[in-house]
Amino acid sequence: MFRDVKAVLFDLDGTLVDSAFDLGAAADQLRTDRGMNALGAGRYRAMAGSGARGMLGIAFDMTPEHPDFAALREEFFVNYERMMTEHTVLFDGVTALIDRLVACGVPWGVVTNKSSRFSVPLTASIPTFASSGVLISGDTTPFSKPHPTPLLEAASTLGVPPAACIYVGDDERDIMAGRAAGMGTVVATYGYLGVATETAKWGADASIATPLELLSLLPSLQMR
Repeated sequence: MFRDVKAVLFDLDGTLVDSAFDLGAAADQLRTDRGMNALGAGRYRAMAGSGARGMLGIAFDMTPEHPDFAALREEFFVNYERMMTEHTVLFDGVTALIDRLVACGVPWGVVTNKSSRFSVPLTASIPTFASSGVLISGDTTPFSKPHPTPLLEAASTLGVPPAACIYVGDDERDIMAGRAAGMGTVVATYGYLGVATETAKWGADASIATPLELLSLLPSLQMR
């Protein structure tokens, strides 16, 4: 359990929102536009937290070093920008979790590697995010996760010491960033997780199988 938590920060994709279908559809459109068969959203799900790199890796077995990567990435971005709110929803339990944080007066926010080009309109389309105290995107600071700077910027914006924050995410980079920032860390095992699922090796302080399980780690909220 975590004691004296003053703020809770979350990753976005795979932690608060299930965006895998829209990300996969944007990648699949790259294939069908080239006369290739669609792979289906399920093929992309595990790598949905890795953004364009993960999607192009599944769609074309392509790495960022490929000479066509940059052009395909921008085409993917255009596809995703058009469809990113079609099927993306909050994971079950997220609304109830956020409502509890707000009711207890605990500030919360989002720290994501997703560019503000996508994170701002996506969160604006979902009413629950109206109570968020901060949104740090992949281009808000000079660094992205696993660097701790985005998390430290979020804590500063909320006016809470990093040691009084916890960070919840579904990728090893999230845990690395949280630890480097001096925050408590929680793995959301219901998220995308990438290709490595041995989350116990990530060094997080705790893990949760559903969003609402986070409340069991915050005894001060249970007593309010």
